[in-house]
Formats: sequence, C-alpha cells, structure tokens
Amino acid sequence: MRRRALTVGMVPLVLVANAIAGGATPVRAGSGSTDTLVNVGSPSTQFPRNKQNEPAVSVAIDPSHPNVVVSGSNDEIDNAPCAASNCAFTPGVTDNGVYFSFNGGRSYTQPTYTGWSARAGTAQVGPIGTVPGYFEKGIVGDGDPALAFGPRPGPHGFSWTNGSRLYYASLASNFPDSTTIKGAEAIAVARTDHVAAAAANDQAAWMAPVIASKDLAPITFSDKDAIWADNAASSRFFGNAYVCWTSFGATHSPIVVAHSTDGGSSWSDPVKVFNAIPTTFTGPSGCTLRTDSRGTVYVFWFQDNYPRTSEQMFARSFDGGVTFGEPRAVASVVDVGALDPVHVANSDPRFTFDGIAGARTWSVLSVDIANGAPSGRDATNEIVMTWSDARRGLNHEQALLKSSMDGGRIWSAPVAIQQSGDRPDFPAVAISPNGKDVYLTYDAFLAPWRNTTATSRPMLGVVRHARVGLDGVVGDFGTLHRGAVGDARGSAENNLCCEFLGDYNYVSATRTYAAANWNDVRDAAVCPAMNAYRQSFLNPTRLPTPSPATDCPPTFGNSDIFGGRYSP
Repeated sequence: MRRRALTVGMVPLVLVANAIAGGATPVRAGSGSTDTLVNVGSPSTQFPRNKQNEPAVSVAIDPSHPNVVVSGSNDEIDNAPCAASNCAFTPGVTDNGVYFSFNGGRSYTQPTYTGWSARAGTAQVGPIGTVPGYFEKGIVGDGDPALAFGPRPGPHGFSWTNGSRLYYASLASNFPDSTTIKGAEAIAVARTDHVAAAAANDQAAWMAPVIASKDLAPITFSDKDAIWADNAASSRFFGNAYVCWTSFGATHSPIVVAHSTDGGSSWSDPVKVFNAIPTTFTGPSGCTLRTDSRGTVYVFWFQDNYPRTSEQMFARSFDGGVTFGEPRAVASVVDVGALDPVHVANSDPRFTFDGIAGARTWSVLSVDIANGAPSGRDATNEIVMTWSDARRGLNHEQALLKSSMDGGRIWSAPVAIQQSGDRPDFPAVAISPNGKDVYLTYDAFLAPWRNTTATSRPMLGVVRHARVGLDGVVGDFGTLHRGAVGDARGSAENNLCCEFLGDYNYVSATRTYAAANWNDVRDAAVCPAMNAYRQSFLNPTRLPTPSPATDCPPTFGNSDIFGGRYSP
C-alpha cells in the first residue's frame, strides 16, 4: 500500500517493554521443492525501484485453463531512484505490478508497456513494468493489487466458452493536476480478455481502468480492496464481479461492496456492510470476497478492537450483492506484534512483527471456498479461514485455521497449522475447488521480537498442505516447501525509517496443485548505516538519514515476490 488510511481520534500510546532478544536456528530450503522469482523484470539494485511487496489477493488462476496464473504486487520498478536520502514515490507513477505464468506458477514473465515512468530519474512518458492505461485516464494506480478470473460476457450472457476475463483491482488517486477522482483514494478495476497478448507486451490487450468506488467525499480514503468474480457456472449469479474495500472517512469507516453484472464496465453504488467508527488503531479492514456454487456472496473482514479482543467477521448476500445480511463474528483474535517505539518516534504508530523499526503487521484474515469452479458440479462449498494470532503471547504466534461446511453457521474450533518453530506472519489459505486439499503459505520469522537493529532477523517463505476428509475435517498439515532465508532488516519503507514487507501473502488452488506467492528478502542486503540510523530514533539526537545509493550495499531494499507451483 502506497499511503496509510486517514485516522480519526487518538488513543493513549503505551510503549511496549523490550522483548527478549536471542538467536535463531537456520532453516534450510525444502529439499525436492523449488521456488521462483515472480517480479522477474524488476531490478535488484537502485532503491526504491528494487522494492516489491504485498502479493495481496493476487494469485489468480484461470479455472477454465488451470495452468494460466497471473500475479500482482506493489512494484516500484518505474519510480525514480533515490536522490540522496529522498526515496519518495514519484508523483504520477503507477505501482501496479503484473506477472504472467503459463505453466502453473513454475516461472513468470513481466511485460513492458508505455506510460508515466521515472526509471532514469526524470518523470516522462516511457517504459513501464506495471498495468497500463492509468496515465491516459488521468489517474495513478497506487497498489494493493487484487486479481480474479471470471467468465467473459457474450451475446447470450456469461459463459466459459466465450473465454476468460481477468480483473485487476487496485487503489487509485489523481494524476498531478487531474480531478478525475473526488476522494483522496479510490478503487479502480482494469481488465483483459487476452492474457497471452497482455503478457507479450500488447498494451491494447488491456481495457481502461474503471472507477468502482463512487460519490466519494474529499476526505474519503478507500483502502484494503479485494475483488472476486463468480466463477462457478452452477451459480444463479454466474459472471457477476464483486469488489470490497474499507472506506476510511471523517467519522465512519465502513466495509463496502460494489457489484458488476456487465463484466466490470460499470459498478453498482457501494453497499455498506458494516459501518464502524475508527480510532488510531481500531476499525474494520482487510476484506476478502468469495462465492459458493449457488451464488451466495461472502464478504469477510478483520475487526481490530485493540487493546480489546479483536474479531474476524463476515456477512452474506443471497441476491447477487444487492443487500447483505447482519454481520457475524467468526472468531476472536489476539492481535499480533508489539507497538514499535521507532514508528511512534516517527509520528506513525505501528505494530511490528520482528522488532524496533521492524516490519509492520496485523492479524488480517485469508479465506477460500471450495465452489467447484468452473462448473460447480463437484463443489463441497467448505469455507476455510486462517490468520496470525498471538493468544499465546509475543514470539509464540500461530497461524490458526477454522472451517465451516454449512455456509458459516457453524465453525470448527481454531487449530494451529504452522510448522513447529515458525513465527507465522501474513498466512494465506486456499482450498481446491473440489474441497479435497488445503494449502497454506506464510512468512516464517525465525527469531524473537528484537529490541535492537544490531542483530539479524531471519525470515523465509513456507508452503504447507493438508488433505480434507470425506466429513470435511481438515487433516494434519505437512510442509511442501521452505524457501531461502533472508534478513528483514534489508527491506525499507520509502521514508527509510523502518523495514517494509507489506501486509499480505497469497495462495490459490486447483484440483491438482497450488500457486503460492510470498514476500521475500533473500536477496536484500543489510545496511549497517541504515541499522544505526533506525536505532538512533530512540536516542536524544537522531543520526543523519543515510543515502541508499552511497551508504548502503547496492541491493539494500531489494524485497521481492517469490513463489512456485506445489502439489500434494
């Protein structure tokens, strides 16, 4: 996410006590399994051009062509390199990275188009490695990508025989001096019916982005979006597309959902599903959408109630997203992370997972439904949900799983599904369309929360799998893959004060395999000057801000998206 949502009100800030620091046992990459770089066109040097993160709702598998996978991320490939210590986002440059795979996620390509670019340091029309069409419309794609495949509309309605349509939703703001968008941040949806052409650098393969959020007040900040297309032919609303987000405003920050019945050319007025009053740390966010084989629409979100117990919540629609029922709580949540005094000193209070000046975190949920796509005939409609939870305390986090076989009326008890010894951050879950296999991915931190930037913070990506019994009970998880270890201190926010890994990982499943994407820092170099600078936020006198280009190794800040194809 490029910008933070507007916050309303303040709560007292209580700095956490220093956590126990210690070493970690290195973990080897999984034997017999492989992974691959997803953002293959992005450079490994020149911060922030080498900064990619947040593979959010962004591993879309075409149900009618299961080897076709399209992924997205926040990709700063087209931003200007740092000018000394100024590493800010370049005004007008879009960050919506897109990557194509035609072998089920074993390897990816990243296309090059034309748009507003500052790769050489000066912003002008030039080559871009992100989704095109935003500059021409007078808007900027600001990341938080969400991708979904659905059927293409035709003369007789939606059908897989018409072909497939890829939807790409993201945050969007005005290009400098443009007035296209009323609010501070909106939701835009780009589309393509020709993924092979789009992957081969054909800019015309993309339709212009459409603004899905409407009637925004000037203060409105739309954020944390997700998109879904009803992809099971058995559904009475087959082909409908849905997008959800949090509409952060002056007094309320509701979870809202808009729907489209014409393939994303137009969108309904947003429906308020849950109308919350936020404070600095609390409120609803992190929505996700799914449909079952009958067309019931499910919207889930994380209701942060810190310092009280938070909740995972959901609501359903039985009329194609026109109305939603009463919201219900699914699970209680103890928020992960510790309040970071460095972020507080930078006037940006955040909770971090690994230590001071660390990677921000939250207990956002991930959900999937076995809806039998593309036909819907073998659906079990089982719902699976996971999130990172700290009910056992800091440094003892768990990836918890709950499931439901009856549309969310009754849920199983939460079960920890991470590998022993891992501190799982941003877990994501997927269930195969026929409900036989469940997959999990997360970033595993291998050291406790640190009260200093001087010691390493090892982390890596993990993929796990479990079979589902005939009774719908999810079995024990085994590990399919462990990636290469990196040090989170090699990542950076654009303001350089702290690390940055984003807010999500993602996994999607077919009947035979899963494609997973995760945030990865194996190729990010740690910068001693940056570590000292970040630590100095807690000193009476702060050190001067280092320049990544002259004071750090060339690959400092090189966070990547890695992933792969994994079978049971």
